[in-house]
Amino acid sequence: MILNKSELLQIQGGAVTVTATLINALARGISVLFELGKAVGSSIRRAITKTTCSL
Repeated sequence: MILNKSELLQIQGGAVTVTATLINALARGISVLFELGKAVGSSIRRAITKTTCSL
């Protein structure tokens, strides 16, 4: 079966489904970005104040 251009334009695909895996991946990505921001911010603050935590 060969479809012409107007028939091809009328084809509707499947809906985008949001799965638990996608939500979990997004949550982990946001968490990683948040932790990275905290680490960069802390290192900038320590560099400006020239203080470090003693172990």
